[in-house]
Amino acid sequence: MGAGKIVDSAPGRNPAGTDSRVFAELWISLASLLRSYTAAHGLHGNRLATVEAGEDRITVRHEEKWLLLERDGAFVTWTRENRSSGKMEISDTGRLRSGTSEEEMDLAAEAWARELM
Repeated sequence: MGAGKIVDSAPGRNPAGTDSRVFAELWISLASLLRSYTAAHGLHGNRLATVEAGEDRITVRHEEKWLLLERDGAFVTWTRENRSSGKMEISDTGRLRSGTSEEEMDLAAEAWARELM
């Protein structure tokens, strides 16, 4: 991980100096990636997932499996059908941070789609 901005991690706040519209656009991108990757993973079995996206919530469903993402500024809480959950932060470069790890948003979306489909 390269040098970055200092992050103010108070709930509902955005990293210092980053416009909240950036995170809203990245949120829309995440929903789009989930739609694309679930569609791609469902092609071979003619399976479809439902992706519902709103300003602060994305829900992805396929049969009994589901993923719920809830956003508060740059901060995201995810929950799965087995009630496992976690917290992440969307960086201003479109990466997802969780604890000490950081991943490109498209790789995270593809992994979730693979698990769901």
